[in-house]
Amino acid sequence: MENYFNYFTEVEERYLRRRGGGLLLSTLDWALIETWKDAGIPLAAVLRGIDAAFDKYDQRPSKTKKINSLAYCSQEVLAAAEEMKEAAVGVGATTDRPRANQGFEPETIFSFLERNANELETAKIPETAKLARVVVSDAAKTLRELAAQAAGKSGGRLEDLERRLTVLEEKLFAALLTSTPDEEIVSVRAQADRDLAPYRRKMSGAQIDQLQKQYVQKKLLEKYGLPRLSLFYM
Repeated sequence: MENYFNYFTEVEERYLRRRGGGLLLSTLDWALIETWKDAGIPLAAVLRGIDAAFDKYDQRPSKTKKINSLAYCSQEVLAAAEEMKEAAVGVGATTDRPRANQGFEPETIFSFLERNANELETAKIPETAKLARVVVSDAAKTLRELAAQAAGKSGGRLEDLERRLTVLEEKLFAALLTSTPDEEIVSVRAQADRDLAPYRRKMSGAQIDQLQKQYVQKKLLEKYGLPRLSLFYM
């Protein structure tokens, strides 16, 4: 796992700066960033791809439409990742990577885990969603335990903690998916398809499938007012 814990913030800042400000990132944009992160695409490649996409856009003689989605940069991001992979053969890790634990002191992690535990405990999960209620409750208890370990500076490596949080998220998503009426899931997927339509030619089938999955997960969390548990959202 790449030791970038500022991955999302860096991508957001670069994209908005090149775009010239304006609207915040959409659900589709955040899902796409997560897809790149999960695919192991280095932060440097994403930033380079964003710059390349905007550089080409700026060279166009006519700019009738403004770039309104990070998906516009998808092809350039993947191309930059391939270029970096080829250039990295026989070369050590890049020197511009921040330290893995930078900004992740025990007290910071403790606050993050405690805050998420509180949000899970106060979430309004319907009485009919019994499985989701159990999973949410169990996740909150686990976060309390992990927070106590972080406070005692016995939490171990950040990568191990992130794996624990990833498992909790996967269980949470599965429970929410099971507890949500089929028609709502169909509606969310239809919205994802509409949002993705203009960019399908810029992405592979596997990337689109992953992006749709991330999109649905984000919408489910929003529906039930639940937080992301990963340290990438700290």
